[in-house]
Amino acid sequence: MAEKEADIPGVVAPPVLIYLVPMGAGFCLDFFLIPLSTGLPGLLLSIVGAVLILLALVLIFPALFDFRRAGTDSRPWKETSAIVATGPYRITRNPMYLGFTLIMLAAGLMLDTLWILMLLPPVLLVMRQGVILREERYLEHKFGQAYLDYKSRVRRWL
Repeated sequence: MAEKEADIPGVVAPPVLIYLVPMGAGFCLDFFLIPLSTGLPGLLLSIVGAVLILLALVLIFPALFDFRRAGTDSRPWKETSAIVATGPYRITRNPMYLGFTLIMLAAGLMLDTLWILMLLPPVLLVMRQGVILREERYLEHKFGQAYLDYKSRVRRWL
């Protein structure tokens, strides 16, 4: 008898780790090896960073609430039982990932290190290839036309 195929997206790693590990590496490179400053005024970096963190929180927490309300798991390595299309999911298919991106950008600015900022593009590539595209294939397979309709209405990022 054939084993049942796992009902999961098969992401390469938890997205929070995909962001946190390079942020930590960037901080360590800056602090212990070669400091690379943005050269911008500290107050400006702090203000912009704080605004980005606030925007991130406005995306992440309502998104988590919408998953809970829909009765499905927000962790992308677990089975999904519903398409969440409310709250921030009305304007972006990936509000939590957008929020994590804003937090990484804010960290690079507030810590005034180019290392974190330079590591953001590779992080976004890993997120796209190892998480987002896998999730989208999974959701298309699981929900069919309903997900394709949602996907046609709402952009991936903004």
